[in-house]
Amino acid sequence: MNETVCPNDGTHLVKSKRTLPRSLIVTGSGILLLAVALGWLGIPAVSSQGIVIRSHFTEGAIPTKPDDAAWETIAPIPIPLSGQIITRPVWPEPSAKVISVRSIHNGTDISFLVEWQDATKNERLTPGVFRDGAALALPLGNAPAFFCMGQLDHYVNIWHWKADWQSDVDRRKARAKERGRKRRGIRKFEVIPRRPSSVEDLIGGGFSTLTSKIRQGKVKGEAEWKSGFWRVVMKRPLTKSGDDTENEALLVPGRMQAVAFAVWNGENKERNGQKAVASWLQLLVDPVGGPMASTKS
Repeated sequence: MNETVCPNDGTHLVKSKRTLPRSLIVTGSGILLLAVALGWLGIPAVSSQGIVIRSHFTEGAIPTKPDDAAWETIAPIPIPLSGQIITRPVWPEPSAKVISVRSIHNGTDISFLVEWQDATKNERLTPGVFRDGAALALPLGNAPAFFCMGQLDHYVNIWHWKADWQSDVDRRKARAKERGRKRRGIRKFEVIPRRPSSVEDLIGGGFSTLTSKIRQGKVKGEAEWKSGFWRVVMKRPLTKSGDDTENEALLVPGRMQAVAFAVWNGENKERNGQKAVASWLQLLVDPVGGPMASTKS
């Protein structure tokens, strides 16, 4: 809200005697109290525009699991979500209204933690049954593309975490542990797809152009559903000199770039373009050594 003043004779200002409506005062007071409360809880107060997600530099290993204590050292960034209303079938009322995002890197790898509320865990994909999911999108190159799947000559790299893929990965890990133990009783047989990761690495150049990369597994995923919340970690190596970046998003320490997010609730029949989205935000990857490293002589 901007305060305005009116010039009188060019040298004096006349104060307006208009008083603010009571409802506006109450609303402003509420916003101020909310900002104070968020600050006390360590949560930055942000709007839907101008949000900057900082990837914090740390030395040593970065967290790969959602319950890693390292995540608690970083304040989550709340990001409002809206419905996808750009293309048919539109989805104006998704169930997820907000996500929170945190990020850490160590100069070699970068990791994101995405959290959102979801009352049900949907980790199966069968006819008429849909899975939960989340996606992170990064533009290829320096020019941001259209945040929903990109556009011709302005492609996006999409990391699509899928709850059913996570289930496949987790069950294979559990089976591998069983092989190391002495088996007793009847052996159970179950066909489990071999997934290099719970995250599918994709390229988009517009609607109906989504393409899965031939080589998968560079982007790793780990997730847990607990007490009505999904917590999903997605991890990838940072871009280094000599890397083939033709179909890879640049992730370089000290660089500011765009990032977008999407969430699907399988219980709400959400799939494909029917999802909750957050359009382009800013991602700031700390320089190696921390945010002050670039200012040191």
